[in-house]
Amino acid sequence: MAGSSSGIVAGLTVAAVATVGFLAYQASASVPAGMGSTARASAPPAVATSKAPRDKKNPAALPAGSGKGERVVYSLDDDRVWLVAANNKVNRTFKVTPGTVDPTLGSYWVTSRSNAVTGTDGTPIQHVVRFASTGGLAIGFSAAVNGTPQQPDPTVKSGGIRETVEDGSAMWEFATIGQSIVVIR
Repeated sequence: MAGSSSGIVAGLTVAAVATVGFLAYQASASVPAGMGSTARASAPPAVATSKAPRDKKNPAALPAGSGKGERVVYSLDDDRVWLVAANNKVNRTFKVTPGTVDPTLGSYWVTSRSNAVTGTDGTPIQHVVRFASTGGLAIGFSAAVNGTPQQPDPTVKSGGIRETVEDGSAMWEFATIGQSIVVIR
């Protein structure tokens, strides 16, 4: 009996390892060319480490020095996002509620997306757009299913940058895999 049990366990282990290997291959095959297996800042960063200049008459205006071309710009200091078209015109801008862990300044790419999951804080979220990780914690944009971007619990490490449901839908449509994300001060 012990011999047949160990054979079954060994067979299940081999099947599990083969399945994980196959899924890993599928995931790596779906990543756009030029992107690595993890989110990373480009070298050199497309943005300065000091605060980007702002239009004092229009605080919601796209900051100068935030890059060129189609991109998502996220300001850590302003808790604001800009969805910028290829011609450098802002399609949409909105306020966000950051998590307890911020990404570092720099340029990133959208590396994964999920239509609906549970956030690290236990909140059901939708339209998740991930672009970075810090210490094994994923960082990305998302909207709480209940529509309320609440302040994060300071005792829970969270990389979720929360948006309203409407803003989350706009981000979901705009920020597909490989889309540039620029994080500024």
